[in-house]
Amino acid sequence: MTSTATSDSHIPELASSPFRFTLQFARYFMRWYVLIVILQVVSSACGVTVSLALGEVVGVLSHSLNGPRDLSAIWPPLALFIALNLGELVFGRIAGFCRVHVAPLQRTRVTAHLFAYLQHHSQRYIGSNFAGSLANRISETSMGVNMTLWALIFDVLPVLVTLTVAVIILATASPMLAMFTFVWSVVFVLCSYLLARRCQPYSRSFSAARSETTGRVVDAVSNLTAVRLFARIGFERAHLQQFLSREVQAARQSFGFNEKIVLFQMSASLVLKVGLLGFALWLWQQGSIGVPEFVMSTTLSFVVIAEARNISRRFLDLFEYIGNIENGVKTIVVPHEIVDDQQARDIKIVSGSIEVRNLTFGYQAGQVLFHNLNLVIPAGQRVGLVGYSGSGKSTLLNLLLRQYDPQQGAISIDGKDIRHFTQHSLHSQIGLIPQEPGLFHRSLLDNIRYGNPDASELDVESAARQAHAHDFIAKMDRQYHSLVGERGVRLSGGQRQRVAIARIIIKNAPILIMDEATASLDSITEQAIQDTLTDVMQDKTVIVVAHRLSTVAQLDRILFFDNGKIIEDGSHDELLKRPNGAYRRLWERQVGGVLPLHPSRT
Repeated sequence: MTSTATSDSHIPELASSPFRFTLQFARYFMRWYVLIVILQVVSSACGVTVSLALGEVVGVLSHSLNGPRDLSAIWPPLALFIALNLGELVFGRIAGFCRVHVAPLQRTRVTAHLFAYLQHHSQRYIGSNFAGSLANRISETSMGVNMTLWALIFDVLPVLVTLTVAVIILATASPMLAMFTFVWSVVFVLCSYLLARRCQPYSRSFSAARSETTGRVVDAVSNLTAVRLFARIGFERAHLQQFLSREVQAARQSFGFNEKIVLFQMSASLVLKVGLLGFALWLWQQGSIGVPEFVMSTTLSFVVIAEARNISRRFLDLFEYIGNIENGVKTIVVPHEIVDDQQARDIKIVSGSIEVRNLTFGYQAGQVLFHNLNLVIPAGQRVGLVGYSGSGKSTLLNLLLRQYDPQQGAISIDGKDIRHFTQHSLHSQIGLIPQEPGLFHRSLLDNIRYGNPDASELDVESAARQAHAHDFIAKMDRQYHSLVGERGVRLSGGQRQRVAIARIIIKNAPILIMDEATASLDSITEQAIQDTLTDVMQDKTVIVVAHRLSTVAQLDRILFFDNGKIIEDGSHDELLKRPNGAYRRLWERQVGGVLPLHPSRT
């Protein structure tokens, strides 16, 4: 039997706002970020102070114009000039190499936590969202966290340091120049921030439009066979074009506002460039500053402009990254519908008896399927569920697997409410063979071994032989190491079903559920599989859902469902003895043991 030991199934606690979400992951590498910030501050300070050293060099040269050209006095400011340039280079590149180390770790941590959180969402949530869109949200959010932090540290922070140091340096030459630059910097940064904030909704809409388009593309590609067989290639292109048009519209709004911000920043840069130069000329003419101060101030103006232009662009990028984070957080980091009870623990299923008590459930409010349903399945009993489509058979399985929680009542295993099991412990002890088995784009060995990761290759082969899958696997190029393609597309429906059966055989759980497990098999293979499953069912509690009545005829007990109610309960022979019984009528009407989809009108 499979082990019930808890694996790494912990649900991470994630912040629900972009700011706190980003800060939450920054804390994991806080020492690295502090080091990088210090290095960036020193590098930026060195870079802006170069203007001061350059002014000193010009000052020495200007004093030598009317006398002997002695270069001995130039060496101290020249050495300072060289040292500051080296400092900017060395400290900046050390910070860059630190980023090389931290960035991949940061991104993978965010991705892993979001994926872990997503894994615990309910079946209802998964069914309501495109898989491709969710994957894209995880990718954009993890990248957004990285880029937000790097934009703040490598782009915004250096600008703030540059502006601060520039004002301080200018204050040593002329308080009036310093005040002019300070006022310009405050107004420029504030206006850039406010404009970028106004741009944020457009960036968010653009990000959402991209995710929606990606989801539609993945949906169409996943169903490409159906698209071709229904001759709907042109239809799908037109359908996608609707979402592409929305993306184009969202992009134009976002890019258009970006251009308005760029226009503002270029105009503001022109004001600073001309204003600072003209102001410095006027101060020089008045004798308030000399040539060194004039060179230093004009050089600083170009440094400030270059950095300020960068911050305005980075504000745009920053809010786009924050928009991506916000979209991801709002989509994924929402409360889970099905959660473990606070008292839930790992419980070992010993016998496998199942009891349904006063169960009431409906998928939608006001649409009740089960009302006070009661059912007892003794340990080791093999039970078949039959009935028309929509009668509640698969819904009961979903409730037993705790894909949904009932509105009232409870389901117990071995006398213990399944809500007292951890979901990991419950699922690890129930084997499910669905009608459409989910296979991973991995090897056949990995797919079969998924039922028990500790199984050896001999165990896998033995299970495949029991499931009558070994013969077709042996004919494949790489046999058990052959890849099955996305969702198993390289295999036929019957082959996928046999792999799924082998996976459950190797899992060897005490409770076995089969939902149309042999529906994709031909009658000869089905009979061979039924013989195998008869052996597999030994000492297990088994629930089988089938439209093909021959599949359940040999079971211990058959339950006939109709509109969420059990209208007949007994063995195959007992139910056939009922003159006007629903099961008997269907048995007599069936063709090849297949159940009609709807009741007869006669």
